[in-house]
Amino acid sequence: MTWRAYGEDLEANLRDLHARVHRGSYRAKPSRRAYNPKADWRQRPLGIATLEDKIVQRAVVEVLNANYEVDFLGFSYGFRPGRRPHDALDALTGGLERRR
Repeated sequence: MTWRAYGEDLEANLRDLHARVHRGSYRAKPSRRAYNPKADWRQRPLGIATLEDKIVQRAVVEVLNANYEVDFLGFSYGFRPGRRPHDALDALTGGLERRR
C-alpha cells in the first residue's frame, strides 16, 4: 500500500491500526526483500517494512523516547534524538581543553 492510498482515509486507517495494536491483534507483516548492489559486485540484502509496520515502529520510538529521555544524563550521546557522534566528539574536545 502506498502512503497516498493510506492517506485517502487516514483517520479511519489510523483508528483501525490503533485498535488492533491495543487489542493485541496487530501482527507485523513479513518484510519485503530487496537487494542493493555493492562495489565488489555482491548484493546487500535489505528488508523493507510495510507502511503500517513503519507507522507502528515510529509510534513506539516516540513513546520510548518520551519515557527514557528523562533518565539520560546530559553527557549521554548514544542513539539519542538530536545528538550525533560529532556532538559527542565536540563535547569531549571542549572538556579536554578546559581541563589541565
